[in-house]
Amino acid sequence: MTGIELVEHAPHTTHDLPAALGRALAASRIVDAAPDPYRPGGWRLRAGSKVGAVVVRTPGEEPLTLRITPKVPIARLFFLLGYALDPRIHREDAVEVAAHTELVPFLARTYERAQERALRQGVLQGYRHTEEASPVLRGRLRETDQVRRHHGRLFPLEIAYDEYTTDTPENRLLRAATERLLGLPRVPTGVRRALQHQRARLVEAEPLVRGAVLPRWRPSRLNLRYQPALRLAEAVLRGGSPEHLPGDVSVDGFLLDMNKLFEDFVCVALREALTAYGGHCTLQARGVHLDTGATIHMRPDLLRYANDGRPLTVADAKYKAQKPEGFPDADLYQMLAYCTALGLPEGHLIYARGGGLHASHRVRNAGIVIHQHALDLEGQPAQLLGAVRDLARLMAEGAGPESP
Repeated sequence: MTGIELVEHAPHTTHDLPAALGRALAASRIVDAAPDPYRPGGWRLRAGSKVGAVVVRTPGEEPLTLRITPKVPIARLFFLLGYALDPRIHREDAVEVAAHTELVPFLARTYERAQERALRQGVLQGYRHTEEASPVLRGRLRETDQVRRHHGRLFPLEIAYDEYTTDTPENRLLRAATERLLGLPRVPTGVRRALQHQRARLVEAEPLVRGAVLPRWRPSRLNLRYQPALRLAEAVLRGGSPEHLPGDVSVDGFLLDMNKLFEDFVCVALREALTAYGGHCTLQARGVHLDTGATIHMRPDLLRYANDGRPLTVADAKYKAQKPEGFPDADLYQMLAYCTALGLPEGHLIYARGGGLHASHRVRNAGIVIHQHALDLEGQPAQLLGAVRDLARLMAEGAGPESP
């Protein structure tokens, strides 16, 4: 199996690839791929905001493993992921990260530890409601269905019962995530053995069909010990959906979209920090429209309301590098639309950047001020959360004087 290593948002590099593999990468849109006009057989590849590892398979060619490394340290990336999934996860015991420079090995190790803690006291059991046709009576008879489906015949019996079982949504998720990780490249041998052992303990849970909607579960006192592993399992499964392309080409693996990861982290962290100032926050707010006819929908990343339902604060998170001439103007136009439709005097754009920055712009003839902030992802988690708390204070109490 051949392999290619790329870095997130790095410049184009040229690699010799069979034409079928090059076309498969271009069609997958995982990376920017195009033939090199100056090098026969060469393909120019550039990674965007997706990081992780995938295996590309085409008929008649050796599989290609593509690894995309994030610019932020792996430990920092997993802090962002864990906090976005559940602010409590980052307080769990840390995984040793000194030897990890790739996403998949670290993901597998982190998940294996979370799952081991979940299963340490035994596999969770619960009641599963079942309705089926049976030759024997179990539970209760569904009389209406019996008459409607069988027209007076005695058998089979339409019954309903509750069964105490390990085939629960929680265990289905853990089994599916375990099997997904076991199919990924470069999972460490020791971690792979531990995952195989844990999968054997979950064998009674029904396997999930790829591409199907993930089973829903509700946080409760009974599944409290499962919850960190369940959050990670959902991340594994949502980031690991295979893609089937024309011509029996398949792309399978695990990818994280740094755009969405940054957006999720910022919104969850801001929601937590803004609780100290009252009101309540909605993420990916619905029911916001630009026009009076309510035909143009808008979905701000974060919208804070007062207790009486009045909008107080609007914010959008953007994982974009700063351009030499400044942040993208389209972001400013978008925030102006939010503020105008919501009747707010200020709006906030939050970017990922290697250094601190705050800039503000007062819109002519409108009086609206748009603030642009930047979070340093290179800092330690405590520093990053401190910066978010400072940002929440500015948003709740006023962002200060705008730039001239």
